[in-house]
Amino acid sequence: MAELQTTSPAQPVQTGTGRSDTPAIWRPFENLRREVDRLFEDFDGGFWRMPTGSLFEGTSLRKRGAGAPAADVVERDKDYQVTVELPGLEQKDLELKVSNDFLTIKGEKREEKKETKKGYYLSERSYGAFQRSFTLPTGVDADRIEADFKNGVLTVTLPKKPEAIQAERKIDVKAS
Repeated sequence: MAELQTTSPAQPVQTGTGRSDTPAIWRPFENLRREVDRLFEDFDGGFWRMPTGSLFEGTSLRKRGAGAPAADVVERDKDYQVTVELPGLEQKDLELKVSNDFLTIKGEKREEKKETKKGYYLSERSYGAFQRSFTLPTGVDADRIEADFKNGVLTVTLPKKPEAIQAERKIDVKAS
């Protein structure tokens, strides 16, 4: 293991890793750079998220990529409910499909803004498409899946087949 050598501030410092680093006094923006990098990583995991995933598998923000909105999935007694926030989209911008045990949600946002004032003319256009697919759990009745879109929130209800609904029973605990 290499030992830390005493040097003047203008000379590199030998570290135990075998590489030389500039002393911290010469890197005043290193912490700022790390914080900005972290901010962009957090931003990347924001509204648009991972394009595929299972209803049962959680994914961390770091695993999520740009391209698909975040979704909340809840298992209830008789069904599963998938809720997706899609601000700025309308019902006509969405497409839902069930195929080969996958539920796929597709959408496209088109926005155009024009503003004319004295001395300037502003025209902005933004477009973005997403797709997110979920593996359907065993026991979902794909023929009875329903979707509701209200105030920018898509709610998809995935009913369970009768045989998949477990009757609850109490189990007695015996003393040993």
